[in-house]
Amino acid sequence: MRHFLPSLALLLLAAPAAFAKASEKPATLEAPAAGFSVGTPVAPLPEFVIPPTPQISPTGPVSPEFSDAGNPTANNITNPPDVKLISAALSNAIISGIKDALQAIPDDEYIKLASGTRLFQSRFQDWADRTTAPAASRTDDSQCPVTSDQCPAPAIPADSVSAAAPEEHSAGAPEEHPMAQVTSVSQLADVQPGDWAFQALQNLAERYGCIAGYPDSSYRGNRALTRDEFAAGLNACISRISELIAAKKPTPTEDYVTKEDLAALQKLQADFAAELATLRDRAETLEARSGELEAQQFSTAAVLGGEVIFGLTGAAGSGAGSGGEKDVVLTQLARLGIVSTFTGKDRLRVELATGNFDGRGFARPEALNTDMALLSYQAGLENQIHLDKLEYRSAAFGDRVVLTVRPVGFSLSSVLTANSPYFDAGRGAISRFAEASPIFKIGNLDAGVGFDWLVTDTVRLQVAYGTRGSSTPERGRGVFGADHSALGAQLLLKPAANILAGVTYVNAYSNDGRLDTFTGSFNADTSGLLIQPEPVQINAVGGSLQWRLNPKVTLGTWGAWIFTDSLESSASATATTYLFSLGLSDPFGRQGDLLAFLFGQPPKLVSGNDVREDDGTSLHFEVFYRFRVTDNISITPGFFIITNADHDAGNGDIFVGTIRTTFRF
Repeated sequence: MRHFLPSLALLLLAAPAAFAKASEKPATLEAPAAGFSVGTPVAPLPEFVIPPTPQISPTGPVSPEFSDAGNPTANNITNPPDVKLISAALSNAIISGIKDALQAIPDDEYIKLASGTRLFQSRFQDWADRTTAPAASRTDDSQCPVTSDQCPAPAIPADSVSAAAPEEHSAGAPEEHPMAQVTSVSQLADVQPGDWAFQALQNLAERYGCIAGYPDSSYRGNRALTRDEFAAGLNACISRISELIAAKKPTPTEDYVTKEDLAALQKLQADFAAELATLRDRAETLEARSGELEAQQFSTAAVLGGEVIFGLTGAAGSGAGSGGEKDVVLTQLARLGIVSTFTGKDRLRVELATGNFDGRGFARPEALNTDMALLSYQAGLENQIHLDKLEYRSAAFGDRVVLTVRPVGFSLSSVLTANSPYFDAGRGAISRFAEASPIFKIGNLDAGVGFDWLVTDTVRLQVAYGTRGSSTPERGRGVFGADHSALGAQLLLKPAANILAGVTYVNAYSNDGRLDTFTGSFNADTSGLLIQPEPVQINAVGGSLQWRLNPKVTLGTWGAWIFTDSLESSASATATTYLFSLGLSDPFGRQGDLLAFLFGQPPKLVSGNDVREDDGTSLHFEVFYRFRVTDNISITPGFFIITNADHDAGNGDIFVGTIRTTFRF
């Protein structure tokens, strides 16, 4: 391709302006990647979001742009450019420019093309200015400020917690190093005298000095030419011709443009007429195909995507159960969803799900008999398709606030950022406990609303309210009279570029005294009120932190205190939980892999009044290695060990191991 263009360098002088106008990119409808910046409020961490293209971050702990089953929400819906218009404008400009130039030539043996060169330079410079203008100067009114549902991790170097996959060089991508001007074709190591474009390259390099090569002395004639490279090369040739004309040498020399040169241009025009005709035909075919796609596509503003997780899982130990049913199982979780927008500043999401890790898996009494054995991707849907998520989000108040309504599939983490690098069923922690702080799971809610307000560049305020049984008009259900409800508020702080911290408060009501987080001991999850469940008020406070020490090491931690007080007696209970994590990005030199170590204590009832405290301490040890196969596929072997299962000193230790394979599309 690059051998073709040097031969046409002077022929194309009249084309750039028309080409630039014809190839302007149409407006795009997209949701920007999650970030913590002015004008980009981010509602955090739902369980699953649909991507237009698969995206698995090749570095760092699980990207907070993903939810707990997560895919990114960015929607890039772009109309195809009018290729026929580009081709027609290019061809017409070339032919018209050559004809105009030839008609203006006098019959002298040597011609000075001063006026023509100035015209070409003017047209080229106008195109070049627009082509090389900084990206920041280009605005797109259709961009949607509603960002992904995930917590925005600190904006830190390439493989940061919030960064998407870094762009990799491909064979056809321009290099970062600038090209160097050459004065002789012999300086280009990969150009041989037998090459069909050798004469053209030699003429442009040695006569006009407007050919550039790469720093490694290569020309790479078979590589595609970028618009920037075209602009640089063409400008060099035009500038050289202007210098020669301005010199006004007293005697004709080879430095002047001759009739032979112009004859060569005419010959090139004729020689490449077939190629131009072929280009027109191909453009017409492409236009017809794109028109057919537009007519048959599902929607002009909807994106379909999904995630499928396979898990091969086994367990060992007796825990608190009989320990008799722990055979290795093969399970699946599949999610399919659609994301659409109506104004460019809103988002409607519908998600269907199915799975077959039924009967609480290894947590059932016949196996380990503890919620501490639950997995992050575990779903007992009996292979039936369910409406798993239904949500609408919209930006408001100068795009600094995102409002969320979710009548199906709500939890406090649908609005409050969990601020955990492992809150992702497909790529994060393998256990339910280790993925995020249990206080975001209080109440086992199913519907709710909330808002996410970007107060300043470094402060976000998030508020969420949800209930259980919101769709049923019965006593103890509904939106305001539900037997289980929770109000959560969180202040998210970014004190430095590589630190993200959160302070969370949850106020909840439960008519049976249960927390229903399904992460700790049964005693803690029922607030110790085992004999006579009573209505209780729950107050929980927690903190979270992500700290990127360097591009390959991330520390994370969270902790919480949960205070439960009976509304009918003096009974009360206090539970605690915490976790520390270490993530190593790109271990063993493999880009995109992740090795993670997690250690913590599941919720434990540590004190109370008229309740039974946990008499033992369970410690959670978890290790997993996420192996990136492709951008769409990852395989994660991992295991976790729980000591004194269910915080009972009389129970043994338990072991759960899995090989999780995740497909995204």
